[in-house]
Amino acid sequence: MTDSDFDTDYIDGPHEGQPVVTSGASLSDATAAMVLVHGRGATARSILALANEFDYDDIVFIAPQAAQNTWYPQSFLAPLESNQPHLSSALELVGTLVSDIRSAGIPSERTFLLGFSQGACLATEFVARNAREYGGVAAFSGGLIGPDDTPREYDGSLDGTPVYLGCGDRDPHIPVERVHETEAVFTDLGGSVTERIFDGMGHGVVQEEVAHVDRMLNGMFEE
Repeated sequence: MTDSDFDTDYIDGPHEGQPVVTSGASLSDATAAMVLVHGRGATARSILALANEFDYDDIVFIAPQAAQNTWYPQSFLAPLESNQPHLSSALELVGTLVSDIRSAGIPSERTFLLGFSQGACLATEFVARNAREYGGVAAFSGGLIGPDDTPREYDGSLDGTPVYLGCGDRDPHIPVERVHETEAVFTDLGGSVTERIFDGMGHGVVQEEVAHVDRMLNGMFEE
């Protein structure tokens, strides 16, 4: 693992200078990239372990670290201003990574974004605000950020990007209604969305979800 390929010293706000860890192919040799965004209280290295589930020699797996292990302080359902400046800083960090990946010669349609919990919320919010064709998007137990009355007016198009949204119907943190709303927004943005609500499941990830993402990655390489 290394953090030498990315410089976060110019990020505004709380996430300035946070480390970025990678595994898999080097950024210079990779033909595709996956950005993995950890949940509240977790670490970049912990979610980067998920890369072990995907056997692709040409992918660079990239995991940024949140300041104090938290991307924003309040619930993702809280008013947006209550999570500032952390939220804007987190979105800028993800955007910087995506830009650096593109500068290294990997296009957005070969860049996959995956997040769990708070990281899934951050990843979906970033993608909605920066809609373009990506290699794929996967949100494990998460959805778009903001209270129920948040305007969902986003520019751009996902242009057929495969999107996976998975959540348990007994998740104490993520209302199923927010997953449905996220599905509707991403569909309107032109995404090819798969939503899976697991009966009786709480807050977590199951092997079926990992297998689905593996198929998405395989499809990205076949295009």
